[in-house]
Amino acid sequence: MFEKEYDLLHKTGIVPVVALDSPDDAVPLATALLKGGITSMEITFRNPSDYEGTARAIRDVHEKVSAMTVGAGTVTSVELAKAAIDSGAAFIVSPGFKEDVVDYSIAHGVVTYPGVSTASEITAAAAKGLSVLKFFPAEISGGCAALKAFAGPFPRIKFLPSGGLNLDNMGNYFALSNVAAVSGSWMVKGSLIKAKQWDEITRLSKEAVEASLGFGFAHVGINFHGDGECAEGVKEFEAFGFKGVEGKSSWFCGTEFELMKNGVKGKNGHIGILTYNIERALAYLADRGFKPVADSAQWTGDAEKSPLKFIYLDKEINGFAVHLKKR
Repeated sequence: MFEKEYDLLHKTGIVPVVALDSPDDAVPLATALLKGGITSMEITFRNPSDYEGTARAIRDVHEKVSAMTVGAGTVTSVELAKAAIDSGAAFIVSPGFKEDVVDYSIAHGVVTYPGVSTASEITAAAAKGLSVLKFFPAEISGGCAALKAFAGPFPRIKFLPSGGLNLDNMGNYFALSNVAAVSGSWMVKGSLIKAKQWDEITRLSKEAVEASLGFGFAHVGINFHGDGECAEGVKEFEAFGFKGVEGKSSWFCGTEFELMKNGVKGKNGHIGILTYNIERALAYLADRGFKPVADSAQWTGDAEKSPLKFIYLDKEINGFAVHLKKR
């Protein structure tokens, strides 16, 4: 159930939690987020005196910004769930597990992310057939340590942590295998929206997207022609203290240098790039001219059914092929 929606959330990575004083700000805000690479947003029912305004904001984004997946947050009653769904909300988020809201959303074919922080709540949500849940409030409910503990008894459940996340700590969550995406408000602060600082929101969004990918250096591979030439290269690297360890097709000198006995990828070699999530990285890189080399894919489990752990890209950089490697 909701596999398509879960896959979209996984590729989205970041869901900003938005509180609006005026529904007129919804469309320019959604546009600013899109410019920053964020394709999903949660507009919350946090203003009890203007629930209709929140519903209008959701409707405006749904109708006028088609590239943005907009959902409703702080949905605490069936009445609000109905208003959100009638306005075009693609998903429903609640601060806690409320059975009638969950049942209503499922009955209307809309994915819902109820808030959970205990094993009992997770069990209740899983019994409804849900497999991605909001972990809230994340930081004060144990943060990453709690999610690691939940991974054992709930291997099929993934989480959308929210509450206390920011640019500095979200990488810790993305490193966990049971985190589908993260949620936060640091890039959509009320003061920025009130001042209509759309360019700053775009900048913060770009910063958040880049941080969510966790790109980093893995190693550089250098092509040699045969075992003998490669062995000589190993000796030269060992002069700098990079101890060589031989494998079937290459030597690793330290973790930084891979010496290929008979290099076939790249004119000169290859560069390994780390990332938290290869699927999300591929979606990001597609807009920047890179495509995956399908026959190079390696998986963490069953092919096509588990996350990627390794794949080459189709473009070389100055004679070096590039591959992604899951952190």
